[in-house]
Amino acid sequence: MEKIGKPVKDIERMKKAVDEVINSKEEPIVDFSNTEVAFAGKTDEELRKSAWIFGMMNRHWLVGIGSKLGLAAIRMHLPFVEGIVKNTIYEQFCGGTTLLNSQPSINKLAQQGCLTILDYGAEAKDSEEEYNQTMNETIRAIEFAAKADHVPVVSTKVTGMARFGLLKQIQEGEAFTKETRAEYKNILKRIDAICHIAAQKGVSVFFDAEETWIQDPIDHFVNMMMRRYNQEKAVVYNTFQMYRKDRLQYLISSYNQAKRNGYILGAKLVRGAYMEKERARAKEHGYESPIHPTKAATDDAYNTGVKFCIDNYERIASCNASHNAESNLLQAELIHRKGISRDHPHLMFCQLYGMSDNLTFNLAAAGFKVGKYLPYGPVREVVPYLIRRAEENSSVTGDMTREHRLVHEEMKRRGLS
Repeated sequence: MEKIGKPVKDIERMKKAVDEVINSKEEPIVDFSNTEVAFAGKTDEELRKSAWIFGMMNRHWLVGIGSKLGLAAIRMHLPFVEGIVKNTIYEQFCGGTTLLNSQPSINKLAQQGCLTILDYGAEAKDSEEEYNQTMNETIRAIEFAAKADHVPVVSTKVTGMARFGLLKQIQEGEAFTKETRAEYKNILKRIDAICHIAAQKGVSVFFDAEETWIQDPIDHFVNMMMRRYNQEKAVVYNTFQMYRKDRLQYLISSYNQAKRNGYILGAKLVRGAYMEKERARAKEHGYESPIHPTKAATDDAYNTGVKFCIDNYERIASCNASHNAESNLLQAELIHRKGISRDHPHLMFCQLYGMSDNLTFNLAAAGFKVGKYLPYGPVREVVPYLIRRAEENSSVTGDMTREHRLVHEEMKRRGLS
């Protein structure tokens, strides 16, 4: 990993600037408490249904039991279970079973000034045939996006196209065999095929970050693609999980590397998705956890990363992929204070479909470039993704409590409760 970056004093200066904006007494540039704007796209019936779903997901014990039973039932091909899932949690968090089925959701988002980021919801695969299927599905999504208004980005995961064990072996420095070298070349071909089509079609690609013990080869692949395809515009984006202690410095180093090699850095910032797994593995293997010890430290790193991206927005195309109101307000305030166009192509916000509508649609109403991550795919394929969403968001983050409260506030405003 490259160590070159801004001196520590510059990072501290950025952190102070962030604190100044966050603690400002000025009127916020966006009102995230406006539920009328947030839920303008929902009918009374849809609002009631969302309230019921978030209420169920807010019961931690129920999510735990439901996750295990749901997976077992789907694996046993129980048709009534698939129907229940499709009409509840799937409908809340997914666009449709196919790209065409997702078009009404895309249109509805567009009517509220929101872009769509397509995300095929299937989880990691484990055969060459399945890896090629993921590649082909991603290419289909890119071709669909190129013909659709309001769909500038497609998201994908390297583990959908590469064997997890091989990525781990590469990170651990194991020498290639004839077979693993061929595997590696096939991974590269798949990723390059996706990026090549995306560049041709004028669509961008977000590559998700994954577990720390396979992230180095993912960074290697994505950096290679950025150097190849981001010479004139941001086609390829890497994802930076800012709950990692090393990612703020890696973001800065990635920018320096891009600047030296004459390409635009594509950077999607997230807090992180594998915290419990990361800490458990670190404890099991006896190494220091790569995750910040506190939420405050993660927030600090995330917000400083946002500031760094906006300070260098001409050479960094960034996406603030956060459900944290403070981090979204920070970016909005910085864009406003610097006099940057609110719809600048290098400065984007995004949240998951079915979540944080108070952030997404209030940002859109204020003229900012914002998108929804829209998972799609067959119910059976997407259920593991949905269960992971439910488990993550019924944890200490309190997301479901917040969502439940906001929906009920809008219901009260409409006189529905």
